[in-house]
Amino acid sequence: MERPVICTIKEVIEESPSVKTFLVDKEFDFKPGQFAMVWIPGVDEKPFGFSTKTGFSVAKVGEFTEKMHSLKEGDSIGVRGPYGSYFEPFGDKVLAIAGGIGGAPIISAVEEFSKMNIDVTAIVGARTKEELLFLDRFEKSGNVFPCTDDCSFGFPGFTTEKMKELLNEEKFDLIITCGPEIMMKKVVEIAKDHKIPVQVSMERYMKCGIGICGQCCVDDQGLCVCKDGPVFWGEKLKFITEFGCYKRDASGAIIR
Repeated sequence: MERPVICTIKEVIEESPSVKTFLVDKEFDFKPGQFAMVWIPGVDEKPFGFSTKTGFSVAKVGEFTEKMHSLKEGDSIGVRGPYGSYFEPFGDKVLAIAGGIGGAPIISAVEEFSKMNIDVTAIVGARTKEELLFLDRFEKSGNVFPCTDDCSFGFPGFTTEKMKELLNEEKFDLIITCGPEIMMKKVVEIAKDHKIPVQVSMERYMKCGIGICGQCCVDDQGLCVCKDGPVFWGEKLKFITEFGCYKRDASGAIIR
């Protein structure tokens, strides 16, 4: 197994009340949607998607991420990667849909596609205005429609409601999405109704990150999210019956 590269944290950016971006002293040649295994010495190792060439954006949701949020400039972390599949450009006009921390891999894809002169429209959702991520970066790369569940800013409602509205007005060659799986399942269903190809970034519990341990193996097809994903085309997703229905914890028990 690849040894982690030891990096020094150069800057910590508070993106929202629950999300921080950690910029390190090394640059990683990743493709948008790929991830790395981030190691906190003496604690554990977890997967995070790249949000920039030098860092990761981390939502505080558990014991490891709480420890991550306590790190400061000058602290060290280990990084293995980049790993996994990535968002592939297709056509001239792309609709990107991000929910919560799913904005991290989506913003890197949007910025990359924009550099390729692809017309990108982004729908960015969060529970409330304070939790919306990377709006300034999205605005520099194309059209952006913020959405909030509590109606505090932008479109008053879910990203999928705004998606339906846009698809009734415009045509897109590709849809990419990352966020809560219940949201992404709806995105896939809507994309299918409009006969638009879709790419989805899935999340599963990972240990090795390179397809050896089988911890992130999904049911029926035996695909490993770390190696065969995390980005899947919609045509492959239809064979993953657990998508949008359940996940598994560290012990393998089903979580609905």
